Order: sequence, then structure tokens, then C-alpha cells
Amino acid sequence: MWGKIRLILSVLMVASLIGLSGCAKKKTTDEELKPSTDSSAMGKEESLESKPIGISEGRTSEGMLPVYFDFDSSDIRNDQVSRIETNAEFLKKEMERNIRIEGNCDPRGTSEYNMALGERRALSAKKYLVNLGIDESRLSTISFGEERLLMHGHDELSWAQNRRDDFVIVE
Repeated sequence: MWGKIRLILSVLMVASLIGLSGCAKKKTTDEELKPSTDSSAMGKEESLESKPIGISEGRTSEGMLPVYFDFDSSDIRNDQVSRIETNAEFLKKEMERNIRIEGNCDPRGTSEYNMALGERRALSAKKYLVNLGIDESRLSTISFGEERLLMHGHDELSWAQNRRDDFVIVE
């Protein structure tokens, strides 16, 4: 009996040593780490100039600016009046353009509440633009509530960036 146990233990020990030892890894030299100078290994050279994609800030179309809101508010803040006036000036120059005002919220609050708040924010901006002389038929609204976050952080900076109206040109 003891002979069988010794034999099994010996086999297990040898198997363990073989399994744990593995293969030795090849050491990498400094020469091997230097970048290749072979020009055929490089890809096609690309221009560093970027093409405009039609977006200026947030999801707002180029030429206009998003409007930001205080927590749990749909009132246009005094520091945001110049932004909405910039949007009105853009729309007065671009008479053929129609826009969609997209109301957004930070993720605090229920989905239902944020959808309603986003709609109030979009309607508030629409009313302000109409009062500045923009034809109401050129303006549509939608609420995305908390569904289209720009910043996914859980801090005041992220939340403030998400409490906004975006102004998007519709074709």
C-alpha cells in the first residue's frame, strides 16, 4: 500500500516540476527594440489637416451654439442669452435653414421626469427664438431627456455639460 502511495506522489511531483518549469523565454535586446527604418513597412502618408464635420460644440450644428441650463430648470440663464441670440442671428442669415431644438438633461432624476424637463427646455428656447423674430414653422423640438449624454462622469462638470439644448440643422 505504502509503495503505491510513494509511486503516485513521485509521479505527481515530477509532473508538477515539468508543468511549472515551462519553456525559457528569449531575452529581447536593445537592438531588437529599435524602430524599423524600412520605408516599405510604413503605411501611406496621411494629411494632418482635418475636414470640418459640421459640428461646433456638443451636438449643435456649426454656426450655432448650445444653450446650457441650471439644475432642474428650463429658464434661459442670463449668461446664455448671447448664445441664443447668436443662434437667432444665424437663422436670420440662413433663411432656408430649419432647425430642431433638442432638449437634454443630466442623468439625475427619473427617465420620465427628464423627458418632460428636456421638452420644457426645448420649448423655452423655441419661444425665445420666436420672440427674437424667427418664424415658428422653421423650428421643431424634441426631448432626449438623459438618453444622449455628452459626458458620462458623475460630477458637476459632466452634469452641467448634459443640461443643454442642441440646435441641429434639419434637411
